[in-house]
Amino acid sequence: MSPIIVKALQLLLSLSILIVLHELGHFIPAKLFKTRVEKFYLFFDVKYSLFKKKIGETVYGIGWLPLGGYVKISGMIDESMDKEQMAGPPQPWEFRSKPAWQRLIIMLGGVTVNIILGFLIYMIIIFTWGITYVSIEDIPDGYEVAEIFEKYGFQDGDRILKVNGEDFKDASDINMYLFLRDVQNITVLSADGNTKTIDIPEDIGTTMFEEGVMEPFGIRIKPVLDTVVADRPAYAAGLRNGDEILSVNGKKIDWWHEFKKEVNSEKEKDVAITYLRNGTENTITVKTDEEGTVGVLPVFYKINRDEYSFGESISKGFDYSYWKLHDYVAQFKYVFTKKGATQIGGFAAIGNLFPPVWDWAAFWSTTAFISIILAFMNILPIPALDGGHVMFLLYEIIAGRKPNDKFMEYAQLVGFVILIALLLFANGNDIYRAIFGK
Repeated sequence: MSPIIVKALQLLLSLSILIVLHELGHFIPAKLFKTRVEKFYLFFDVKYSLFKKKIGETVYGIGWLPLGGYVKISGMIDESMDKEQMAGPPQPWEFRSKPAWQRLIIMLGGVTVNIILGFLIYMIIIFTWGITYVSIEDIPDGYEVAEIFEKYGFQDGDRILKVNGEDFKDASDINMYLFLRDVQNITVLSADGNTKTIDIPEDIGTTMFEEGVMEPFGIRIKPVLDTVVADRPAYAAGLRNGDEILSVNGKKIDWWHEFKKEVNSEKEKDVAITYLRNGTENTITVKTDEEGTVGVLPVFYKINRDEYSFGESISKGFDYSYWKLHDYVAQFKYVFTKKGATQIGGFAAIGNLFPPVWDWAAFWSTTAFISIILAFMNILPIPALDGGHVMFLLYEIIAGRKPNDKFMEYAQLVGFVILIALLLFANGNDIYRAIFGK
């Protein structure tokens, strides 16, 4: 099955689960407070429903437009913009007739479910599959350091021992730490055996972003082939497992990242690869594909796994969820820049979070992450989002009076226009990148 189809199916399943549970977060407290729910829909039913069935006072259905879902609560100004209902006198079963604290709980229900769901999924993932990491001891050759980081005192072959004075467990996490967390200093073990502590500038994340160096530390891997994929260019040309790459187009290769750089720069081109096999050097010509790859993988570093009891998984799941939310919120300081705006993505970008093959651990991990994203995005104080309703309800509780219905109608309309504009912009970025490869 095509990787694109696999990603699309995972995205559809993930969003369906999250949307239904999010809307249940509104539905259940609405029912508890005896508020009438007229519709409960997965996806939007613009003029047409794929399925619908009325049970009691609620119509349950599936729409044809997979951009979200909704519950239509009586007596509430929402995306349906049902002005006729709001023109009549308030009824006891309507949202507008309920005390402000009950309406607040109803509106916070969806976000609350998304937060709890993200935590529960991460907890179960950690209990079932544990947490993987790359130990410093398992990367004896250290890192390849980007040039812009050499001025701070780093050098090729460094191994990171501590970050902010605390032991650093996962060697693969350092780039994320630098970009999204408050890294003040790093203690490294140099290739010559010396230990030193290097102070990190406060704006290091901004420097990385502006310079386009998002991975200043790359784990050094020797260019020895572990896998040569059958029916790919490298296999057809004669490369086999265990071969050691010596050069590409006459340029000496010492590390795997150098091989990737040379090959990826030659898309659909013939490249000369010299390799060592059983003490004998050989040179072959391989034609790269449209992505600049030839179908080989190196002998990677060891991946370690820590396993946790059910009780331990609860605290670890909470911690993991907190840092996922923290890191997602932290990256917004880069979004509100000219360059950052071009990085915003829509459904294609979300779909690319999933792996090209079906893997349940990866599926649930990505679903938990999207759940946390939805919680944060929905609580933003934008009219038409849950956060917009919460903002007006808090105003009502503090001021002791409701905003008038006409104001709420206009606010809802403005919020809806903002959301549509953002949706078009984000998915437009996806289309632009797909066409121009940027």
